[in-house]
Amino acid sequence: MAKARQQLPPQIKKIEIVDRKTAKVVVRYQVTVDAGINPDTGRRQQVRRRYNSEKAARDALGEITDQATKGMFVPRKAVTVEQLCTNWLASLHNTRATTSLGYEYLLAPLRESYGDVAVQRLTRADLDTLLIALRDGGTKTAKGATRRPWSARSVNKAVDAWRAVLAYGVESREVAYNVAESMKKVPRVRKEMDTYTPAEIGAVLRAADRDRSGHLWYLALSGLRRSEIAGLQWSDVDLTEGTLSVKRGRVQAGAGTVVENEPKTKSSKRTLPLDEGLVAVLKRASARYAEEKLALGAAHADSGYVAVNEAGNPYTPDTLSRMWHKNTKTAKVRPIRLHDARHSCGTAMHLRGVPLAVIAKWLGHADAETTARIYAHSQDAELRAAGVTLGAVVTASH
Repeated sequence: MAKARQQLPPQIKKIEIVDRKTAKVVVRYQVTVDAGINPDTGRRQQVRRRYNSEKAARDALGEITDQATKGMFVPRKAVTVEQLCTNWLASLHNTRATTSLGYEYLLAPLRESYGDVAVQRLTRADLDTLLIALRDGGTKTAKGATRRPWSARSVNKAVDAWRAVLAYGVESREVAYNVAESMKKVPRVRKEMDTYTPAEIGAVLRAADRDRSGHLWYLALSGLRRSEIAGLQWSDVDLTEGTLSVKRGRVQAGAGTVVENEPKTKSSKRTLPLDEGLVAVLKRASARYAEEKLALGAAHADSGYVAVNEAGNPYTPDTLSRMWHKNTKTAKVRPIRLHDARHSCGTAMHLRGVPLAVIAKWLGHADAETTARIYAHSQDAELRAAGVTLGAVVTASH
C-alpha cells in the first residue's frame, strides 16, 4: 500500500513561478514563518524564503523555528567574509602589534579565497578545502605568488583564527553558526630539538671569531632568543659592570615587517652577568661599531642596536637566521636552527649540574618545570656514559 503523502504545514506553500534563467514554469516551496523579535529593530520579523524541494523547505522551517525559539535567528545579511575579518581585527583593542600582524597573515588565505563571499554563505566545506590547499601548498597570495605548503602548526593557527572570526560573527549576529567550530586540526609531528655538543659549540665560536657579526653567535649560545638578539641595544650592555639587560625584542611579522615589543612576560625581562670572555667579545664589537660610525659619518644610521650591518642598520630576525646558517657552514658543523643555539645553552648548563631553577631564570622562563620539559636534552655522549654507569652497577650486583 502506497504511503500517504504528508500534508504540508501551514508555513510552507507549494507555488509555481517562472524561472528567470530558463523562462520555464517551475515548482518551488515557499516558507513563511515568524522568526521572533529582531534585536536590531525591536520588531517582530517574518521570514519568507523559497526552496527547490519540499524536504529543503521542511528542513529550513525546522531550523528557523528552532533558532527563533532560542533567540538565535539571524536574518540574511550581505556582510562579506572580508568585512567580518576587518571588523574582528579592529575589535582587538588590547592585542600586541605582533599578534595583530600574525592574525592578518593567518587570515590572508581566507580573505583572498572567500573575501567577496557573504559570510552567511561560507560553509564548512569551503574551510576544509582551504585547509587542504594550505597543507598541500599552491595557494596564491594577493600579489600572485605561490605559497609553499604550510606546516601543521601554521595551518592549525589559521583554523584558530577562522574560529575566532566566526565566533565574533555569531556574537555580533552576522551569522547563526560558527562553521569552523568543529573543524579537525592537522596532526602535528613534534620535531626533535637539536643541540650542539661542547665540541661543536667550540667550532662555532672559533668560526665566529673570524666573523664580523660573530658576537651575535656568542649571544645565541649564551641563551638569548633570536628576537632578544635583534632587539638588544648597546645601552642595554654594561661593559664595565659586565652585565646585559634584556628589555625588548624585535619580531618578524611577515616578510619584510619587523615589530619591536617589550618582552611578553616579566620573567623574560632580565639582567644577566657576563663572563670575562664574553665581555671581551662585546668590547671588540662595540669598538667596531664606533669605527664604522666614524668612517661613514652622517651616512651611518647609528641605530644603537648590537645586531647591525656596516651602515648601522639593524638586521631583521630572518636575516640573523640566514647569517647563523652561514656561520655554521663555515664552522663545518651540523646545521641547526638559530633558536636551537638557545637550546644548546640550556642543555649544556643542565649537563654541568646547574640547578633547573637557575637555568630557568637565565633563559627567562616562568618556572623550572618549563625548563626541564623543553631544554633539558640528553646528548649521545651523555647517554653512552649513563649506559656505562648502569652496566657497572649491574655487573657489581652479580
